[in-house]
Amino acid sequence: MNILLVGSGGREHALSWQLAQSESCAKLYAAPGSPGIEAYAECVAIGTDDLDGLIAFCTAHAIDFVVVGPEAPLVAGLADRLRARGIAVFGPGAAAAQLEGSKGFTKDLCARAGIPTAAYVRCTSADEAHAVLEGFTIPVVIKADGLAAGKGVIIAETADEAAAAIDDMFDGAFGGAGAEVVIEEFMTGEEASFFALSDGTNVMAFGSAQDHKRVGDGDTGPNTGGMGAYSPAPVLTAELEAAVMDRIIRPTVATLAAEGTPYVGVLFAGLMLTDAGPKLIEYNARFGDPECQVLMMRFNGDLAALLHAASTGALADATPPAFASDYALTVVMAANGYPATPEKGGAIQGIADAETGGVRVFHAGTARDGDQIVAAGGRVLNVTATGRTVTEAQARAYAAVDKLDFAGGFCRRDIGWREVAREAE
Repeated sequence: MNILLVGSGGREHALSWQLAQSESCAKLYAAPGSPGIEAYAECVAIGTDDLDGLIAFCTAHAIDFVVVGPEAPLVAGLADRLRARGIAVFGPGAAAAQLEGSKGFTKDLCARAGIPTAAYVRCTSADEAHAVLEGFTIPVVIKADGLAAGKGVIIAETADEAAAAIDDMFDGAFGGAGAEVVIEEFMTGEEASFFALSDGTNVMAFGSAQDHKRVGDGDTGPNTGGMGAYSPAPVLTAELEAAVMDRIIRPTVATLAAEGTPYVGVLFAGLMLTDAGPKLIEYNARFGDPECQVLMMRFNGDLAALLHAASTGALADATPPAFASDYALTVVMAANGYPATPEKGGAIQGIADAETGGVRVFHAGTARDGDQIVAAGGRVLNVTATGRTVTEAQARAYAAVDKLDFAGGFCRRDIGWREVAREAE
């Protein structure tokens, strides 16, 4: 197959690495790609928001299959437009992509389908939200309804923090994403990420991970798009994964199919493991970032063939994914100032030195400046290692981090801390 991968981040770098190894991949293109992706794909200068340009490229280059990395083009309807032209695409149409594009949409679906999740209220004005807030106990969760690059969630520890978050969202702190706000009860437990493939009818589990959203060590500071992750997540036992499939994933896919908006692609379920069982925090309509990086480090097989099966209604006949037994752990190197105002342009050296002993450095936000690789985003690199334990994978990842010369960057130094602590018991 001639394949087009849409995206330029660390998730897409990891996907390009696996897709390029797939026997079913004849030619791989990436739009727009990155300095890391260009080692595996022919990069073309088409932005992820240029839907007309992407479609024209597919037609001109006889693209058989499109893998969409980020969420924004899915919410904008790229998959619908490609399917209308007979091109197979891994990713949901705009209607089903509302699972990520609107938190309120997902909460309402959970209510209709009986999917366990936090109690909530949708609000369309600041005055309404302030009134609704009085019915919730503190701490409380305030969410911008729309896409906010993983940053539109505030866990308010006081009533004043909650009120300020409401005002900020309706005042445009997250752009149009805050035009509507969802207020949720605060759930107690440990968070985990679970992935499943869907062809619109059938579903197939695709691994687990745990990520670290807060910017600082010890889970301090503001939420980010993710500062690191590891896979698998031992807290998601086989019994719990079966419960997630039965109570959350399958009812979601069945409800969307019954309502005429079948879901095709990967379902990324953010979970809270509560005393009452796993509950859905929210859905993403694409592979997580940086969760995808650790999943791809462990994946064995023909990724292109498996994703194509999901895209063409053939998942029931596909071989389930196989993963290495080793753990994978990734550390995000971010630009100073992230997540507020990251400093761009900082030179990066030592990537080749870091990529020894099975370590891979995925480019999350880089660009070329002459012969140099420089920072071009908030999250810049994903330093990813494997090991027989999370502790071993963590040690290898941080040893690789220390080989990098990136004066304009920083990272958390405790990625994987929960599991490392459990392994030490």
